Amino acid sequence: MFSSLTARIATFGLLVMLALLALIWMLVDASIQTRDSFRWVTHSAQVIETMDDAFAALREAESGQRGFVLTRNASFADSVDARIRDAHQAVGQVVTLTADNPAQNARAREVGTLVERRIAMLRGTIDQARRGDFDQARAVIASGGGRDLMAMVSLRVDSFLIEERALRTSRIEAADHRLAWVRKLALVGGPLLALLILSISLLFIWGIRRPAGLIRQAMTALGQGERDVRVTEPMGSREFEELADGYNAMADQLQAAIADQGRSERELKAAHAELMNNSDTLRERGEVIELLGGMAHRMQAARTDEELAQVIGVFVPRVLPGIPGGLYAHNNSRNLLIPIAGWSGYVPRAEGFAPDQCWALRRGQSHFVAEPGGDIVCAHVESDTIYHCEPLLAGGEVIGTLYLQGVVGEEHRFRLTVMAENISSALVNHRLQRGLREQTIRDPLTGLFNRRYMEEALAIEIARSRRSGIPLSVVMCDVDHFKRFNDEFGHDAGDSVLQSVASEMRSRFRDGDIVCRYGGEEFTIIAPGTTAQALSARVELLRKSISEIVLKQGGRALGSTSMSFGIATWAEPMARDGSTLLQAADAALYRAKRGGRNRIILDMPVVDDGGDSDSKPAPAQASVR
Repeated sequence: MFSSLTARIATFGLLVMLALLALIWMLVDASIQTRDSFRWVTHSAQVIETMDDAFAALREAESGQRGFVLTRNASFADSVDARIRDAHQAVGQVVTLTADNPAQNARAREVGTLVERRIAMLRGTIDQARRGDFDQARAVIASGGGRDLMAMVSLRVDSFLIEERALRTSRIEAADHRLAWVRKLALVGGPLLALLILSISLLFIWGIRRPAGLIRQAMTALGQGERDVRVTEPMGSREFEELADGYNAMADQLQAAIADQGRSERELKAAHAELMNNSDTLRERGEVIELLGGMAHRMQAARTDEELAQVIGVFVPRVLPGIPGGLYAHNNSRNLLIPIAGWSGYVPRAEGFAPDQCWALRRGQSHFVAEPGGDIVCAHVESDTIYHCEPLLAGGEVIGTLYLQGVVGEEHRFRLTVMAENISSALVNHRLQRGLREQTIRDPLTGLFNRRYMEEALAIEIARSRRSGIPLSVVMCDVDHFKRFNDEFGHDAGDSVLQSVASEMRSRFRDGDIVCRYGGEEFTIIAPGTTAQALSARVELLRKSISEIVLKQGGRALGSTSMSFGIATWAEPMARDGSTLLQAADAALYRAKRGGRNRIILDMPVVDDGGDSDSKPAPAQASVR
């Protein structure tokens, strides 16, 4: 139809381009709609998460309020203020985020109104307690108004979240529908476009085969050494005529290029050698990265300094073979770099050294002496020593230093840099994990579980007891006349008494029992699988053993002590968070105090006799302990 091959290609190419543009437009449009759908899904997820945060902050504020009122510990009041701010901000953010949805925005504002009412009640109770009116504050809590309001908040939040999750589900379904459309479009449009291209290609083959065959024959002959062969036959199209002329010109130039063949071969050999060298370097770096990756995984999994030292002692000699050295970590409390590990025969300084004794830490970069007198020698290194110090820093903070005896060559600089980063990250992670573990679940003085862990464990055990029907009991106990030790011997002696009592308590209970320091000289024992009557026998043994302890502190005799105990068993009417159970055990403890101390009282139902009874309100307990 067209005499010019270019015209035919242009015509058929235009058809292909139009089909391709149409397919691209449909795919792009579907992709944009899918992106918008997933953006709304993300928006719903953010709304849900923010509302959950607001409700969680309000619950923590309520818990802090009760903790302050019941324990008179001011730290609980500080946490209440922070959680109230968080709840207020989160609810406000939910209102802003739902501005595009009038129905959800109305629900969010309703939740905000209830939250503000609850915040006002919390602040009022906290203010009463701060003024010293703990009786009135406890009465407000006991009235149940806050609990009812929280129940209303919870219902409104649940309603809001149900609607938002349903909205998110519908948006996800819309996104899936659009993705299915994109998939169908790709599966149908692609083959159709390919069929069109195949048809066009078959048409071109008919007009290309003869001239291409002539040119191929000429090139084959040229490849076999017949350098005088040229294309002289007519090609049938302007384009192939130009191609034949180009071939003839190329053949002429080839004869001239043969003279430069030797030079080209030499350049090719040089390029090949460089490529092989780069390949060896990349392979070596890949092996090093794999080795360092294994080292980093093991360091991150290490839980103790000994395990960390073992990992470093095994892997560093493989990363830097033939270079002995040691790792020193920074101890913040002592402001010293203390030894962690040594390898390849090097024994780190046991006493460590101060950070300002290392020029690498002072400069914040590598410091080395490649030859005697070549640079300033660190104070922690002997004179005339060839060494390299690599600082370990994280966020501008000193983490430690790597000390290497010898020269670290350029071929090992990459290894050293990556290894130092991995070790720094591992040391920071190790320090954080150790600190968090100790701070979150253990009392630093006695080594027992702390009150926060006790509250979480008690809620879990109550849930397990409700499901299985196995009994659950709690012991509340404290040291009799503990104030005497602080007043007569000082607070260090009081701490020693608490440590001795804690040690005895750990030795008298099963692994399944949870022994906690509730606060001050008061302790709590959670005993799953037993009733108060059965548990009293073991508690009696503990009571006797504590009364027989000879207390000492720094070689000084402190005398003896005793403890009073209250035991209660969880029952179905009690609160599931354990607060009622703790109150029952504490009331029994109070009756043990009033009954003369150094004894065990089991929680029993209280009969109202119209006068004073053993179930006095909590404020009087402080006067008898």
